[in-house]
Amino acid sequence: MVERIAHDHPTVETRSATIERRGRTTRSEIRIAGSLDVESGSLIRLVLDGREYRAPIEERGDGTPVIRHAAETPRLARDRSAGENALVEWVEASDLEIGRSVEFDIVDPGYRYGLRKPGERATYESGRPEDSLSSIAENLDG
Repeated sequence: MVERIAHDHPTVETRSATIERRGRTTRSEIRIAGSLDVESGSLIRLVLDGREYRAPIEERGDGTPVIRHAAETPRLARDRSAGENALVEWVEASDLEIGRSVEFDIVDPGYRYGLRKPGERATYESGRPEDSLSSIAENLDG
């Protein structure tokens, strides 16, 4: 069953994350402090300003987990050449700059996470869809 929980709920772990420049490019990435229970390349659900996206978790050379892209669907999250990058749009709309810290909320480890500006409140859905519904959705999204 899905319920709504706030970012400060006892089941939500909040970690610090930083907006950093990706190499020598002008593109940004979110570097997350500590390790995650997610394999590099796996898609997660990422909530930005109350809206849920799909985002691949990647790793830097030193093993630091990073998020570089978020999209409307799993297919668009895997194919970065198609569609918009909601993560870039969120950073720009939030007036955040390279070097700024953000809050990374672990709502459901391995499944649902959230990003928010420091001091902002957020509410998330908790729980996962039934296995049968989840497999149907995965087959439709490809």
